[in-house]
Amino acid sequence: MPDLGGALSTTAPPDAAVHQASPAAIALAPGDKIRVTVFGEDKLTGDYLLDTGGYVALPLAGSVKAAGLTTPELERTLEKRFGGSYLRNPKVTVEVMTFRAFYVLGEVQRPGEFPYRAGLNVLSAIAIAGGATYRASTSEVIIQRSGTTTLLKYPQSPSIAVMPGDLVRVPERYF
Repeated sequence: MPDLGGALSTTAPPDAAVHQASPAAIALAPGDKIRVTVFGEDKLTGDYLLDTGGYVALPLAGSVKAAGLTTPELERTLEKRFGGSYLRNPKVTVEVMTFRAFYVLGEVQRPGEFPYRAGLNVLSAIAIAGGATYRASTSEVIIQRSGTTTLLKYPQSPSIAVMPGDLVRVPERYF
């Protein structure tokens, strides 16, 4: 197996299968685009992109570290920031407009970068990449989760979720 810059590939424990997460449960990361709505404050409401450091720059609130937070956590953080000395009892909602892309490599028809969408699993990621080639393994995939350097083997199963920023590699089968 070619080196992809990560640790040696090992098989993930059975309980490590990541099942589908709701978009509100996915932690934000650089490259995500969010919509911040401040009730009654049209000038503060808008679409914002998390910069490479994971910060979002908002009027009155300044630069706020958003990476690593879920949307409900970011809502609470922004309510505290706006409520300090600017607004009385602010109501803030945060919605993810687009998550960062995921990547599919290896034995697929069209390897590359693809936009993330909710409910994505290993089989749908392979289908988005044009399907497997005739040389592809049909039993396993190798996934590098976003923010890690470890490559883990997972079964090709609809119960294995693909998350924003993941790198999915379809290995070659051995005859």
